[in-house]
Amino acid sequence: MKWLISILLFLSSTIVLGQKPAHLVRPSDSLDPDPFVNTVQQSLNLFYADYANSNKYDSIITALNYTPGQVPVFSDSVICARLAKMNELTPFQLDCNAATLSTIKFFAAQRRGFIRVALGRSALYFDLFEEKLTEYGLPLELRFLSVIESGLRPQVKSRAGALGLWQFMYKTGLYFGLDENSYIDERMDPEKATDAACRYLKQLYGIYGDWNLALAAYNAGPGNVNHAIRKSGGKTTYWEVRPYLPAETQGYVPNFIAAAYMMTYHAEYNIIPMEAKIHNSQLDTMCVKSGVHMQTIAKLVDWDLTEIQSLNPVYKTTYIPKMTPARCVTGPLDKIGLLVSYEDSLYLLEEAIYHPKPVIPPSPVGQDTTQKDTTSIINPPIDTLQTNIPPASNLMYHKVKTGENLRQIALKYSVSIEQLMEWNALRTTNIYVGQKLTIYTNQTQVQPAPTPAPPPPPVKKYYTVKPGDTFGKIAQRNNLTQAQLQRLNPGIRINSIAIGQRIRIK
Repeated sequence: MKWLISILLFLSSTIVLGQKPAHLVRPSDSLDPDPFVNTVQQSLNLFYADYANSNKYDSIITALNYTPGQVPVFSDSVICARLAKMNELTPFQLDCNAATLSTIKFFAAQRRGFIRVALGRSALYFDLFEEKLTEYGLPLELRFLSVIESGLRPQVKSRAGALGLWQFMYKTGLYFGLDENSYIDERMDPEKATDAACRYLKQLYGIYGDWNLALAAYNAGPGNVNHAIRKSGGKTTYWEVRPYLPAETQGYVPNFIAAAYMMTYHAEYNIIPMEAKIHNSQLDTMCVKSGVHMQTIAKLVDWDLTEIQSLNPVYKTTYIPKMTPARCVTGPLDKIGLLVSYEDSLYLLEEAIYHPKPVIPPSPVGQDTTQKDTTSIINPPIDTLQTNIPPASNLMYHKVKTGENLRQIALKYSVSIEQLMEWNALRTTNIYVGQKLTIYTNQTQVQPAPTPAPPPPPVKKYYTVKPGDTFGKIAQRNNLTQAQLQRLNPGIRINSIAIGQRIRIK
């Protein structure tokens, strides 16, 4: 990053020192008043994109000559040797024993999809984790703890009530300064929850002096660990105390070791990371001076509401409240850049949409205006009120079936996805089989569209190249390496694919 900034500063000085005489200067573009700032922004975007897409796994999988879907199996001695290599670079004790070997083999065979998804999500969170862990002087391997706690999903809530990337219980969160009110829950704030987790883990290690015992205490609580230590006769290592811990905690450290191992050696196991939608380095933040709805932001800068919600999980609803200190919105560099430019317009649009001022009609000529009838302003007629909820007589319910998504359901009932999300208080477009959705429709009786007979499975499957696609992205999206995709398309030059081109993917 330093070299890029140096180059850009050099370019800026060259532009200033090398100015032409006024009569030779080309008139500035009224649509782009500051071309240098535009150049800087484009250069940074290209750098971030290259950084986000740099992967090493493809060459490893190619060298091992794996076929798509192949599940490699390794001997105990190979796994133990790899763990020993990892142990050389960490203060953790990543033991190779029957418990860890069994868990690693289970992950390698039965949790491949989970590891693939976690690898994809790690692009959004691991840089943040490593920055905080380094700040507190903690082992970087602790970033894998969030993988087994939440699968790197900040909205995950356990049956016991633990919430967020680091699964804080309500009282523990409050103890470490994570606030909650009707609009926010900082247990779901990636940065603040990570900071709290670092402080908690450092405190636990200070108590036990053993990282595996600290992890056990993080899972079961110090009380359960202290009880197990007493029952073990005063033993001081996790494996000696393990038989006396709760059943879940007995599997906790083996799960952590297995996750760390699989995330490190995923390429050797022919696991291709899920495509990352955005990398942490491509994010920026803007804090708001007044309460705003995410819908207003979406309208102003043409930003998908679902993405705003997913990148700002701290908010329980789509409303960002006015607070001290100010609450912030996180998003891609280009969207936040636009939002900063249009900040004044943001508050005006919010006011116009959610707090419109009443319009007072002018008085007829000659009418006494000393006393105005304000009844119609204070209590407008019922039929003039605008509401997002149609009459209750049009209320109906839909039970989600296997394979259905919000888009299909919205089309079926001639409503929008946004309406379905609002009527059912959905934070994301994720739904589950058997879920009961509330729907308001103008139709008195909805006849479901006939389900067409499924077409016979195709022998070959193709993908049409879209703007922004690269050969590597297409491969990753379809769980293939670039080499495997190249074998399916021997006549295609991978560095010169064109929009509209058909790529064989199966």
